[in-house]
Amino acid sequence: MLISLFITCYNDTLFPGTGKSVVRVLERLGHTVEFREAQTCCGQMHYNTGYHPEAVTIMKKFVADFLDAEIVCIPSSSCVAMIRDHYPKMAKEAGLEKEVAELVPKVFEFTEFLTDKLGVTDVGATYPHSVTMHTSCHALRSLDCGDRPQRLLKAVRGLDYLELPAGDQCCGFGGTFAIKNAEVSTAMLSEKMRSVLDTGAEVCTGSDNSCLMHIGGGLTRQRGTARCVHIAEILASEEGDQ
Repeated sequence: MLISLFITCYNDTLFPGTGKSVVRVLERLGHTVEFREAQTCCGQMHYNTGYHPEAVTIMKKFVADFLDAEIVCIPSSSCVAMIRDHYPKMAKEAGLEKEVAELVPKVFEFTEFLTDKLGVTDVGATYPHSVTMHTSCHALRSLDCGDRPQRLLKAVRGLDYLELPAGDQCCGFGGTFAIKNAEVSTAMLSEKMRSVLDTGAEVCTGSDNSCLMHIGGGLTRQRGTARCVHIAEILASEEGDQ
């Protein structure tokens, strides 16, 4: 299968290892991955902050870049939620209803692509660490990800999975929410960090690097014992990598 990788702004700029890990996992499973260099952004940041015309322009480019793709795999729940929840509404004013309706069913978040499209939970990974899982709001509430990420993690050799208390609670990031409502965001982050540390896990993982950046930054400032790692990097890990 030929899979087109959309790598998202956060990952491209700050966490390039995530995209490399997605490629490593998919190629290990026997698939071919392409990276379309013209890709830019899904438009979520613009849409969420009120720059609607700009978001429509970005959507048009995304559609043009990926309409002929067989599959679009994205290691970010929030970007997939943007495409599924808002592109159909935006498409009406842009005259792209047919194109968006054709493209959206081909767009998958990384963990749902593995479990739902490929029917895989064991991807051949080895990761001898204790791990807890933060599920982002978009993954939980928009994509209904259920236990897909947990099933993938529990199939990893050597991994000790630890359930996160109050796992359905937001970490407080929310993009510009963390800037515009810093005090509320910090309070929410404090509760999330406490939950992570209470597990005693070495690693906190998730499917959105935006959340993991927020949580990881807080843990680093508090000299916490846990570190944050995107789930793709765990699933890409093999014996001898550690």
